[in-house]
Amino acid sequence: INILGTLNVLNVALKNSVEKFLFASSGAVYGEAKYLPIDEGHPLEPHWPYGVSKLSAERYVVQYHKLFGLSTTAFRYGIVYGPREWFGRVLTMFIKRIFLENKPPVVFGDGSQTRDFVYVSDVVKAHMLAIKNPYADGQVFNISGGKGISIKGLAKILVEMSGKELEIIYDNPAEGTASSFQPERIRLTGELRNFVLDYGKAKKIINWSPATDLKDGLTKEIEWILKKPKRWNTKPRV
Repeated sequence: INILGTLNVLNVALKNSVEKFLFASSGAVYGEAKYLPIDEGHPLEPHWPYGVSKLSAERYVVQYHKLFGLSTTAFRYGIVYGPREWFGRVLTMFIKRIFLENKPPVVFGDGSQTRDFVYVSDVVKAHMLAIKNPYADGQVFNISGGKGISIKGLAKILVEMSGKELEIIYDNPAEGTASSFQPERIRLTGELRNFVLDYGKAKKIINWSPATDLKDGLTKEIEWILKKPKRWNTKPRV
């Protein structure tokens, strides 16, 4: 879907003289960080299929701009979160356990892995700025919060926000196997150790920077799921 689907949409966009083509790429195209924060010049060495497919599609997007003059912009996102987030990523697992099930969050390993979260409305703002700015044509931008937080740090913040007396559970299942404390949760293969993106290029060219504090964004997502708890009554996506 990521490769052929993108190519199909590119061809339709070109045929119909679409004014602007925005592509949702991913920070997964970088693979394990060689340095932090990761800028757009970082080596592109994805080491699992999702990142490989995103990188392949992204290169088609850039080439369609160079070869055919299609106005394109690609975005390599951090972890996008907020209301209506799909269930399956670590943040949603934590929120569901703590706020809907009154259970402690389960952290894989020692929890020192770092992640970079960016609120959904900030992502939308980046899209709008790129649409309006001709200097965004043919560019690839990191869109992120620009700050790393450890997985155990994220779990602690959520427990504190809940006001509940819950002790974080640390579990260390092998990659590709389920947690003994949370059987529906599978530890991903090829899990990244550290992931923090540098959004300096987006700030320079389209004047974008994240505006939403992590706790404020978490509050909005928690308020949303408490009103619509059935939205996450599904098997986790991976």
